[in-house]
Amino acid sequence: MQLINQLLQVSANLFKLLGDIPKGEDRDEYIDNINNMLDKRGKIVEDLVQEGFHFDEQNRVHRTLLELDNGIKERLAAVMSAVKQDMANLQKTKKSEQQYFNPYSNVRVMDGMYYDKKN
Repeated sequence: MQLINQLLQVSANLFKLLGDIPKGEDRDEYIDNINNMLDKRGKIVEDLVQEGFHFDEQNRVHRTLLELDNGIKERLAAVMSAVKQDMANLQKTKKSEQQYFNPYSNVRVMDGMYYDKKN
């Protein structure tokens, strides 16, 4: 029962942490915190499975854990989406900057000679 309470506490803290996504420099620390909490949560789940834990739909704590898990999955997907969007924007900015500094880098010119068949 103690492991279930630990899992509930860690899951609630993770759910709360995933509530707001910081911008800029704070994001690295934020992602590290998420990874640490996911690792703790995974360790507790492994310990529960080794003890022979079985989900009981009638148990209120188990239902709460399931709801928290679903909420965590949704919020993690939102965080991943935000990070992917920022990475795409960064790549687009880099490409635009590169084109600004060298606008003719992508122009392919076929230098050649014209041969006139008339003698």
